[in-house]
Amino acid sequence: MAIEIEQPSVGLSRVAVSETHGEESPYFAGWKAYDEDPYHETTNPTGVIQMGLAENQVSFDILEEYLEQHSEAASWGTTKSAGFRDNALFQDYHGLASFRKAMASFMEQIRGGKAKFDYNRIVLTAGATAANELLTFIIADPGDALLVPTPYYPGFDRDLRWRTGVNIVPIHCDSSNNFQVTPEALEDAYHRAEKMKRRVRGVLITNPSNPLGAAIDRKVLEEIMDFVSLKNIHLVSDEIYSGSVFSPQDFTSIAEVVEARNFKDAERVHIVYSLSKDLGLPGFRVGTIYSYNDKVVTTARRMSSFTLVSSQTQHLLAAMLSDQKFTANYIKTNRERLTRRYDLIINGLRKARIECLKGNAGLFCWMNLSPFLQSQTTESELALWTLIVHEVKLNVSPGSSCHCSEPGWFRVCFANMSQQTLQIALNRLYDFMELKNFKPLT
Repeated sequence: MAIEIEQPSVGLSRVAVSETHGEESPYFAGWKAYDEDPYHETTNPTGVIQMGLAENQVSFDILEEYLEQHSEAASWGTTKSAGFRDNALFQDYHGLASFRKAMASFMEQIRGGKAKFDYNRIVLTAGATAANELLTFIIADPGDALLVPTPYYPGFDRDLRWRTGVNIVPIHCDSSNNFQVTPEALEDAYHRAEKMKRRVRGVLITNPSNPLGAAIDRKVLEEIMDFVSLKNIHLVSDEIYSGSVFSPQDFTSIAEVVEARNFKDAERVHIVYSLSKDLGLPGFRVGTIYSYNDKVVTTARRMSSFTLVSSQTQHLLAAMLSDQKFTANYIKTNRERLTRRYDLIINGLRKARIECLKGNAGLFCWMNLSPFLQSQTTESELALWTLIVHEVKLNVSPGSSCHCSEPGWFRVCFANMSQQTLQIALNRLYDFMELKNFKPLT
């Protein structure tokens, strides 16, 4: 018999009762539908297939093979007792120097050596979520604003706003130029923030973009850099998918722009990175902040005590990332596999008469169902999304949850499942389009 507990009248903090976590978003509702009826090829073949999770499983076998061949990396090295003591007792906000050096080298490697990173400027955090929130705490006060291009990752509503009290003001982008940021859109967002009496403290971009699955053009990065310099504000570049670009020449890091300008205005630039996407290790909770601002590095390191990475995790990854033969093979193979997956889903959607934004990076595609909406409204988008989740049994993320200004776009993930499951998902969508006889509105 369940015991009913009367709800207390005692008050809670503003954070505890705040609605800014974003849990009511369709993004999280789709996850709930999956959790209640998860697909399994044998035990639940009619369940919901999870296509709302940006997780990279296509190259996990390479990691497993490395650990099988280097068992000492997963333990404590050659002197296990001493290694255990050293790691169990180690607690330094700086993190292991060996790991920070390996991380700096890996960040250079995935950028093809086009940018350099000083390991002394790397601050470790428990994932990119913690890194973005920590930077928001440092560069902005409650009530201030960050400008963020749309569409953006739905989790930013939680990561950037919930505990910090900072506001997000969208930089509205649209399909007329493939959702690239323009100087006009930047100015518009800045002036809207001013009208709301919100002090703008920075711009946050995701490059390559989540949910677009496309890298930001260098020209656009230059314009964004000019804008933040003119307004005397910060620029945070979340580059968590920088190693998941299909062709490395298609990606320009903001670090390259900073170096090309001889580090002029570099003190306003901060880069977020993580091993969750490129290396497919979200459970390890390893993120980094790389800042050209000495005060930001010092403050971030102090604050990182709330989000430390375990010594054992650092020990393992230091060994793995220091093996440049392994990392070179992993980066090359992972890119090839992601490209094949991307081609598979794009071609499969095309057979169902569905087109996507042309992408070149990431673990997802930006699917355009706007021609099939009953009306060009958010309500019509969500009605179609409800059918896809509950009838087709695919959890995809509607564009409105990403604050997209145009109804009908959806983020569809393709790297968190087997190729066989992906094909089943595509077959379901094809059958659905045929059954409903959906035709583009003219």
